[in-house]
Amino acid sequence: MSHLEIYIDGASKGNPGHSGVGVVIYQNGLRIKDISSYIGTATNNVAEYTALIYALEEALLLKAKSLKINTDSQLLARQLNKIYKVKHPGIINLYSRATHLLSGFEKVSVNHIPREENSLADKLATQAVESTLRKV
Repeated sequence: MSHLEIYIDGASKGNPGHSGVGVVIYQNGLRIKDISSYIGTATNNVAEYTALIYALEEALLLKAKSLKINTDSQLLARQLNKIYKVKHPGIINLYSRATHLLSGFEKVSVNHIPREENSLADKLATQAVESTLRKV
């Protein structure tokens, strides 16, 4: 598997609050994998980074060589593209883990996209939170 296009999103009901991640993975325009997972109590930024980590781990398992990552989190995109520094203590470890995972790929681009273009990943993240809250 050479190139994947991935959409990621994190959702937090409250900030911090019940949180989930959504990941949608495409290969050659075909949707090959969805991830929707509840991650407990977190901030929105922690949820965004956790979604990225889930996506990167899955891409490594799929033996991808290059990635195009799409996120509606401007902060995450700018931090990964080294436009912003990572200062928040709750994000530093997640950022370090993400950059370590990113080193496993030959080529990676991280793109900030409008929220409307990320509706499927957003829906998966929100579903993870709502389905968990319904069980509680």
